Amino acid sequence: MFFAVLAVVGLFSFVNPPWGLYMVGEYRRTGEITRIWVPMEEISPHMARSAVAAEDANFCLHWGFDMAEIRRALDDGARRGASTISQQTVKNVFLWHGGGWTRKALEAGLTPVMEALWSKRRILEVYLNVAEFADGVFGVEAAARHHFGIPARDLTANQAARLAAVLPNPKARDAARPTPWLASRAASIMDGAATIRADGRSACFED
Repeated sequence: MFFAVLAVVGLFSFVNPPWGLYMVGEYRRTGEITRIWVPMEEISPHMARSAVAAEDANFCLHWGFDMAEIRRALDDGARRGASTISQQTVKNVFLWHGGGWTRKALEAGLTPVMEALWSKRRILEVYLNVAEFADGVFGVEAAARHHFGIPARDLTANQAARLAAVLPNPKARDAARPTPWLASRAASIMDGAATIRADGRSACFED
């Protein structure tokens, strides 16, 4: 079993993964989903930095788990999460959504395996192609076209930040018609994206 897991995770380090269980479930629920896979070279650098700034600012510094964020989340109780982009990628590609100790245990076991076999750039590339950005809209290419009518490579810093701002709750937030709160959150993400570029925390996934 261990070697089978290694083989599958290793395969997806260069072969694009198919639909995950959550995508299949959403297709069964709605009858339609949209996903267009694009390589990292066709994704705006603004989007890559914005996603990291919004979801996992220390992405380049950890090995799958951000221990500092986990400690802060424990201190703060249930009011904040500490899931990294690596963990979210494992969940979206290999597992299912929702709580439960079984899923969390599998996620904890698979995340360091993926980190060992994939580059950081590959992890972020896959994440941006499997994340949900609106109801039934998966991946940044489909999201850019859905919200702004442009390909992912043409996203501006503001558009990318607005897409990143919807990631925690894509069914309730709209990047094309942001509320004042979402616009403020996007502005904060833009600042964070500029910061991680300036201090080198985006180096692991940029050319």
